[in-house]
Amino acid sequence: MKRRDFITLIGGAAAAWPLAARAQQAPMPVIGFLSSLGRYDRPYLTEAFRRGLRETALVEGSNLAIEYRFAENQGDRLPSLAADLVGRNVGLIAATGGGSSILAAKASTTTIPIVFTFGGDPVREGFVVSLNRPGGNITGSVFFSSILSSKALGLLHELVPNAAIIGLLVNPKNPESAATVMDAQNAARTLGRQLLILNASTPSEIDAAFAILRRERADALFLVDAFFTARRQQIVALAARDGIPTMYANREFVAEGGLMSYGNDISDVYRRAGIYAGRILKGEKPADLPVDQATKFEIVINLKTAKALGLTIPETFLARADEVIE
Repeated sequence: MKRRDFITLIGGAAAAWPLAARAQQAPMPVIGFLSSLGRYDRPYLTEAFRRGLRETALVEGSNLAIEYRFAENQGDRLPSLAADLVGRNVGLIAATGGGSSILAAKASTTTIPIVFTFGGDPVREGFVVSLNRPGGNITGSVFFSSILSSKALGLLHELVPNAAIIGLLVNPKNPESAATVMDAQNAARTLGRQLLILNASTPSEIDAAFAILRRERADALFLVDAFFTARRQQIVALAARDGIPTMYANREFVAEGGLMSYGNDISDVYRRAGIYAGRILKGEKPADLPVDQATKFEIVINLKTAKALGLTIPETFLARADEVIE
C-alpha cells in the first residue's frame, strides 16, 4: 500500500471514530412533569424544579428533555396523562400540584422512578413506607400545608381574637383535605372557636362558599389547598368585598391583596425535588433517598389590607413577620 493511501485510510477511520462514539452514547434522558394545576397557574414553581435540575448539571434542551402534562385543575384527567407519560417510556415522573397527581403516577407504574412534591404526610397517605426509607420507586419533597392548619389558625386567632366563627375552605377532591380538616378542628377546639367547613373545587363553588360565610356571619377565614392558588384573584376579591380577614397558605395571595399568609417556601420545595430528580437520573434509587422535608417557613402580612379591614397589627406581631407589604 502506498504511504499516501495509508494516511488517507487512517485519517478516514479517525474521523469516523467520534461519529461511532456519539452513536453509542445513551439517549438524552426524558422527565415527565405531571401537574394537577394549569400550565400558567404557577410557572415559577416549574422553573424552580428546573433550577434544581441545573444544580445537578442537567439542563433542559441541552442534556435533558422534559415532557409537560398539566391537568388544568381537572383531576379526572390525571390518570390518562400519567399513562401517556408511561407510554412514552420517560426516565422519571415528577408528580406535582397535589396528592391527586401522586396517586395517578403511582397507579400508572411500579418501575419508573417518581419524585413528588406534597403538602401533607406521604406516609399517612400511603405514598411511601416511611420518611427515611421510602421503599419502592417513589420519593420526594414535602411541605406541611395540612399540618400547618393549627399554627395558621392560631396566628389568625391572635390577629382577630374576637372571631367566634372561623371558616375553613377546603378542596374535597384533594387527598390531604381530610387531614387538614382534622388538624384544624383540633386547633379550633383548643381555642374554643367554632369551625365552619366549606367545600369548593370549582370557581362557582367558591362563590357559593362565600355566600355561606355571609349567611353564617363568619368572622374570619383560612385556606391551605394548592388548588385555590390558581383562583387567588377571585378569592381575594371576595374576601375584600365581604370584609373577612383571611389567612392564606402562601405569599401569592398576600401579594394579590390578601391579608396574611403562613406556610413554607414552595419554590424551595420544587427546587429540592428537582435536585432529587437529577440524582435519580444519575443513578441513585428512590428507595434510598429519604423524603425531603421543607424547613423554611414564612409569615407575610399586607398592612394596606389590614387597614382596609380596620385591623391594627401589633408591633410584636409585625416583628415576627418575614415580609410586610405596605
